[in-house]
Amino acid sequence: MDEVLKRQDSGELKRRLHGRDLIGFGVGIIIGTGIFTLAGVEAKSHAGPSVTLSFVLGAVVAGMAALCYAELASSVPTAGSAYTYAFATLGETFAWIIGWDLLLEFALGAAVVSRGWSGYLANLMGLSPDWFGEDAKVNIGAVAIIAVLTVIAVLGIKESARVTNLLVLVKVAVCVLILAVGVFYIRGENLTPFIPPAQAPAETAGTLHQPIVQAALGLEQSVYGIAGMVTAAAVVFFAYTGFEALANLGEETVNPKRDLRVGILGALGVCALLYIGVSLVLTGMVPFAEIDAGAPLADAFDRVGQHWVGALISLGAVTGLTSVMMVELVTIGRIGFAMGRDGLLPKKFGTAHPRWGTPHRMTIAGAVLIAALAAFVPISELADMVSIGALSAMIIVALAVPVLRKRRPDLERPFTVPFSPYLPIVAALACFYLMLNLDVMTWLRFAAWLLLGLLIYLFYGRKHSRFAKDDLSSTNRPS
Repeated sequence: MDEVLKRQDSGELKRRLHGRDLIGFGVGIIIGTGIFTLAGVEAKSHAGPSVTLSFVLGAVVAGMAALCYAELASSVPTAGSAYTYAFATLGETFAWIIGWDLLLEFALGAAVVSRGWSGYLANLMGLSPDWFGEDAKVNIGAVAIIAVLTVIAVLGIKESARVTNLLVLVKVAVCVLILAVGVFYIRGENLTPFIPPAQAPAETAGTLHQPIVQAALGLEQSVYGIAGMVTAAAVVFFAYTGFEALANLGEETVNPKRDLRVGILGALGVCALLYIGVSLVLTGMVPFAEIDAGAPLADAFDRVGQHWVGALISLGAVTGLTSVMMVELVTIGRIGFAMGRDGLLPKKFGTAHPRWGTPHRMTIAGAVLIAALAAFVPISELADMVSIGALSAMIIVALAVPVLRKRRPDLERPFTVPFSPYLPIVAALACFYLMLNLDVMTWLRFAAWLLLGLLIYLFYGRKHSRFAKDDLSSTNRPS
C-alpha cells in the first residue's frame, strides 16, 4: 500500500484543479449521449415512460458506487482510479484486469461519441453524409474532432478544464431550456400507463441478443414491464459512466481530500436530476412508440412547432458530446500513465511531459486507437460494452472499500462510506444485477477482451512490472 502511494516519484503531475473544475469535468463527461440519445432509444425499445425510473435506478446504483469511489479517492489520491484502488487492495493481477477494463470502457465510449458528434454536426450544418455520420465509409468528422481534442488534452490539464467548463455551460443551459419549454407540452395520456405492460418484441432476436438473465432462466424474450425498465437501466447506465473519471485526477487536484468527494458526488447529483427531468419531459411530449431514435429531443420539439428549440438542442448535442470526448481522452491518458509507471505497460507511457505536465504519450496512443475505431467501424452495437466495463470496475471498487479498511485501519480517510461494509456489498451486488440484464453477446465480447488482456499481462506486464522480482503469490507484493 505504501509503495502505491509513493509511485508518483517516477513522474509527477501538476496540481492545478479545484472542486469546481472537477464538477465541470464530471458534468462534462456524464451529460451527453444519455440525454441526447439513450433516453429516447430506451423509452422506445424497452421501457416506455418508465425510462425515467430506469434513470432513477441507474442513479441509485451509481450513487452507491460513487460513495465508494469518494472514500478511496480521498484516501489514495493518485492517478489511475479503480486501477490504483485494486492495486492497493487486491493486488497486481486484479489491478491489471480492471485497468484493461477501464481502457476498453473509455476508448470505446469516446469512439461511439465521436461518431455521434459527427452525425449531429452533419445535421446541424448540412454536411455531406459521405464524410460525416454513420453512413460514411471513412468518418472524417469523428477523426477530426478526436485530433483537435487530443491537442488540447496534451497541452495541459488546466487548458482541458477551461474548454470543458465552457462546453458544460452551453449544454447545461440547453438542458434547462428543454425543461423550461418542454414542461408546457407534456400530455398526461403519453405517460399512461407509466410502466407499459410486458409484451413480446416486434422482432424476435436470437439468444445471443437476449438479456443474459432471461437466457439463463429460459424465459421468453419480452420488452416493457418491470423487466424492460431494468434492462433499460442497465443500458442507460452508460449515461452515468464518467463520474469515476474524476478519481483519475487525484494527483492533479490541489486539495484532493475535499475536492474529490465534492467533484464526484456533486457532478453525479447534478446529472441525475437533469436526466430524470429531461426523460420525463420527452416521454410526456411524444408517445413513446413514436419517438425518433436518431434525434429524439429535437424531433419532439419539431412535433409541437418549436423548431428553434430543436435547433438549439442540436447545438447543445454537438457541444455536449465534445466535452464527453474531452474528458474521456484525459481519463485514458491518466489510466495508461499509472499502468506504465508500474511497468505493466511500456515505461514510456508512465512519464509526464516536462513542460506541460501531462501523460502525452498515452493520450496520443489512446487517441490513435479511438480515431481508428471511429473512422471505420460502426460501433453503436457495442455501446453496451461501455456499461459492462463500468459496472465491473465499480464492483471491484465497492469490494475494495471494506478490504482496505481491514488491511489499513490506520489510513487517513477524509471521507468514509456510511454503513460499511453493508453498503459497499449492496453496491457490488446491484452492479452485478445490472450486468446480468445486458445481452449474451455483450458478455461474450467482454470475456474475449478480458482474455486478451490476461494474455498481454502474462507475457509482458508480469515480467516487466516494477514488482516482478516478487513472487506472484507473495504477501510482500503491494496490497
